[in-house]
Amino acid sequence: MDQSLVVLLGQTAVGKTALSLKLAQEFNGEIISADSRLFYRGMDIGTAKPTSAEQVQVPHHLIDLCNPNETITLGDYQQRAYQTIEYVLANGRLPILVGGTGQYIKAVVEGWGIPKVPPQPKLRAALARLPGPELARWLAALDPDAAEKHDPRNLRRVIRALEVTLVAGRPITELQRKTPPPYRICQIGLTRPREELYARIDARVEQMMAKGLLDELKKLWKLGYGRSLPSMSGLGYRQLWAYLDGEMSLEEAVERIKFETHRFARHQANWFSQDDPAITWFTMEEGVETAVINHITRWLNEGKTGNGHDPTLRSSPP
Repeated sequence: MDQSLVVLLGQTAVGKTALSLKLAQEFNGEIISADSRLFYRGMDIGTAKPTSAEQVQVPHHLIDLCNPNETITLGDYQQRAYQTIEYVLANGRLPILVGGTGQYIKAVVEGWGIPKVPPQPKLRAALARLPGPELARWLAALDPDAAEKHDPRNLRRVIRALEVTLVAGRPITELQRKTPPPYRICQIGLTRPREELYARIDARVEQMMAKGLLDELKKLWKLGYGRSLPSMSGLGYRQLWAYLDGEMSLEEAVERIKFETHRFARHQANWFSQDDPAITWFTMEEGVETAVINHITRWLNEGKTGNGHDPTLRSSPP
């Protein structure tokens, strides 16, 4: 497969999982998750995690990485993703990066520079005691580009920029420079009409409840994973916690899951513009599977003939 990487992206419930399985079977591929909600063990129903049968059918990677009380940073994910892509390529198979978490996908395909500076609680507390204008002036002196980029009223980001710069001894903007990875990348975006997508989201929420999402949350609770954990802020879990704590009825919680998932889908769309020349878009309709397979086949053949090796080059339109 040389250094080829296929990326399949799109909003939640658009149909990525089913198509990714078909593509992996067609092209001797392995699926690499780019969905931050799939990291957590035991959180299967609410994240629409690929089933055990699907994971046996096609090799999946970067799923069930940690317990709900642990975290995977963006930098951790990027490093694991690159290692996994290299592993799949070394075995002569096609890596297929699949997901809807825009930040994670872009970090991989664009080669984001992610400063490896963990939070410094004492330094943050000291910086937080300083007036906002003084913090802004200090950042402007140390890293003018960062000062121009960040709104001085957003003290959290200004403090983080100062924290990284002071700890690393280098400007944060220097550490954040992008270095495109050495892959020939084909990005495929999937889309559906909004009302159709919303109907699929609502149906999936009902299916999750029927499969036992509430029981899944209760089991996690009994294992000691509480409401305050970042993992529990995810769609489905957050609303059902409100039900368990008596803040709303179960019916209200389910309707809230649907409503907030609609909003989340709109937010996802902001990460991936249909005007982005690096992404070829397909509407999920009859015949789309064949169209995508034909598109990837042509793209792979271009690579074999020596065309299109620029990782940022847009693949040919379908």
